[in-house]
Amino acid sequence: MKKIIVYTDGGSRGNPGPGAIGILFFNEKGQIIKKYSEFLGENITNNEAEYKAVIFALKKFKQLFGKKLTKNSEAELRTDSELLIKQLKGEYKILEPKIQSLFLKTWNLKLDFKKVKFRLISRDKNKEADRLVNEVLDREARSQKLF
Repeated sequence: MKKIIVYTDGGSRGNPGPGAIGILFFNEKGQIIKKYSEFLGENITNNEAEYKAVIFALKKFKQLFGKKLTKNSEAELRTDSELLIKQLKGEYKILEPKIQSLFLKTWNLKLDFKKVKFRLISRDKNKEADRLVNEVLDREARSQKLF
């Protein structure tokens, strides 16, 4: 394995509100390998959800491919969160304590890889990850109405 491209998105409705993540793994030929989405719970901010999506993706990468392959792999994480990318590149300060904690988790997980590149993409290039987030949030909202 040479390089895996991972699209991540996180979102919340209400900010804070119910939050979810969507993640897609692609090989270097652009073929989808895996898709994941997960409900995060209530009282989640958009920024927390964005970080949690990246953390989930890095952990899942290691689970899918193992420690040895992870150590020799390059991952490119693509997201439409400018704040997350600028914080991970050291361009923005991290003032919020919850985000500081999530930043540290992300940074420590990154050390398990040969190389991790964080890349900012436009929202229109992240539609599939966004769709996964909204599917989860819609499903959760419908299930809440049933009770």
